[in-house]
Amino acid sequence: MAQASRSAQIEKLHKVLRKHYKPVAIDQQRSVLEHLLFACLLEDAAYEAAETALAALVHTFFDWNEVRVTSVSELCEVMAMLPDARGAAHRIKRVLQAIFEKTYCFDLEDRRKKNLGETQKWLRDLGATPFVVAYVTQAALGGHSIGLDGSTMRVMQIIDLASEKDAAEHSVPGLERAIPKSKGVEFASLLHQLGADFAANPFAPRVRDMLVEINPAAAERLPKRRAPKPPVETAPQAAAGKQAAEKPRKGAPTEGKPAKTEPKAAAERAERPAAKTGRPAQPPKAEPPARPRSKADKPAADKPAVDKPAVDKPRSAGGKKAKAAGKPGAGEKRKKAVVITKRKPR
Repeated sequence: MAQASRSAQIEKLHKVLRKHYKPVAIDQQRSVLEHLLFACLLEDAAYEAAETALAALVHTFFDWNEVRVTSVSELCEVMAMLPDARGAAHRIKRVLQAIFEKTYCFDLEDRRKKNLGETQKWLRDLGATPFVVAYVTQAALGGHSIGLDGSTMRVMQIIDLASEKDAAEHSVPGLERAIPKSKGVEFASLLHQLGADFAANPFAPRVRDMLVEINPAAAERLPKRRAPKPPVETAPQAAAGKQAAEKPRKGAPTEGKPAKTEPKAAAERAERPAAKTGRPAQPPKAEPPARPRSKADKPAADKPAVDKPAVDKPRSAGGKKAKAAGKPGAGEKRKKAVVITKRKPR
């Protein structure tokens, strides 16, 4: 891309940003250390969230030395309003620890009087990120440097103002030359707001329309939504599904064999008992034809019923003769024999 077209693109970027955002002024009442810590909180976050997090640190802890010795987990609880509270906590603790080891205090006001290049190198030696160094240079040291964090560099790549190499170096060639120093604070705050909105939701229609307005070719480089992954089947579920797929359905033809019709299946079921017993299958017996009814088959209801007197039959023939002759029966003789056998001996 030519230098003239790059400058025109940056000017168009500034014009679109002024249409959608309002610039954020720098708080001149803050010290160099406070600007440094605020930059650690502002990276990849909105201005409102960074302001709230800095106020929470000031009101929660006694001084910055207490913040230095506090664990990352406790700092994350205090700065929960930040999108990446853990990353901000690591940056603050690293910077405070390096300052304490170098100066044994937390006063950096003497850095305002020193050379700008020397102070920038000193800040990098503390472990500060390129965005933090650029923000402190612009806000506290009076230099002309536009801070670019990770989300802002991604936006510059989408609108074709930065390459992958530029993103790795956290710099956009010709940016400070295209934007004068008098408008540097305004442009940096507007661009950072766009980067923070993109980091919060890269699929927001407002953000995507803004990027396409800056560069129509950016529509091809916008992030795409990923398709949802299919549910992962466990081993038992996969085995059950495989068995269900391999098991033939009832009445379905098996592989390599034609489907059996219903009459043929019925004939095979009729032949199964013969195969088990070894006897030939016998056809079912035909029912005999119904013979015509004769006069003898008339129901008994046609004849009149005649009542017969009931006759008592004797129990035995012996009893009947005994009664007729007036003699004892066989039962009485048996009793007399029993009596005779029970006589007392002489």
